[in-house]
Amino acid sequence: MPDKPSVLFVCVHNAGRSQMAAGWLTHLAGDRVEVRSAGSAPADQVNPVAVEAMREVGIDITAEQPKVLTVDAVQASDVVITMGCGDACPIFPGRRYEDWKLDDPAGQGIEVVRPIRDDIRRRIEKLLAELVSA
Repeated sequence: MPDKPSVLFVCVHNAGRSQMAAGWLTHLAGDRVEVRSAGSAPADQVNPVAVEAMREVGIDITAEQPKVLTVDAVQASDVVITMGCGDACPIFPGRRYEDWKLDDPAGQGIEVVRPIRDDIRRRIEKLLAELVSA
């Protein structure tokens, strides 16, 4: 791993799970980790319920925009974490891949999105501990 590891979060629409994960990692890691997120079929905007759920814990992701997944983004990342994008995610040798099974917050109310947000935080804390001790 280089001095500053980079992590790419990928889900289909880059509007919910991957945006919340990127928000958590940016919040918890500060400048120790380079954080990216993208989607295989990006939505027009970040899920407003995901934005609200993150705001409840003091993390503002309102300025984020869904981005299209590119080969360059994958190649530039040390760790690629997918969240239900299946075969749309390109695989490159030498990268660490994880697939996080998370419910999709799309179309759900805040009471459904909160546990997803909290699950993502637990996973991010574990990932961060691995990255900074490496």
